[in-house]
Amino acid sequence: MAFESLTDSKIQQLAQMPKRVKNPTARFIADANHEKKEFLVESEDGTEQFRVFVRQNKTVTDDFSCGVQWFPVGAEPLILARFNGASHTHPNRMEGNTLSYVFHIHRTTERYLHNNFSPEGYAEETTRYTSCNGALHALVVEFNITGIETIADHPELWS
Repeated sequence: MAFESLTDSKIQQLAQMPKRVKNPTARFIADANHEKKEFLVESEDGTEQFRVFVRQNKTVTDDFSCGVQWFPVGAEPLILARFNGASHTHPNRMEGNTLSYVFHIHRTTERYLHNNFSPEGYAEETTRYTSCNGALHALVVEFNITGIETIADHPELWS
């Protein structure tokens, strides 16, 4: 699949399809600066493969990223979304604005793909989480994934 033909509708379909974790007991692995964990994820019908990744800086609480990557048959993997902490700025190049030290979600969009920008180069500010655990919860809910234990930062948002 050429990503130039990937549409927002297909991206939304990938997000909404029911998925389950294949390795629910994945553990954190430490490197010099981060704790990292990866979950292998499959659509319930077995036709699509994904990876959920979690990266948390050991010393900077707001420096984290929780993402979902899609592995399409016959093509390179593509990150569909990253739920990031508030540890940095992010420029939305096509929109000409910058998010400054706020929690934000990067999303792959048809518009960025078709204009040869980084696929997940667009980001939007969010108040759905304030921690790495909360970001993972928001990702699991939005991408319809079962089999990962998560805790919401703001439970009232999810009831």
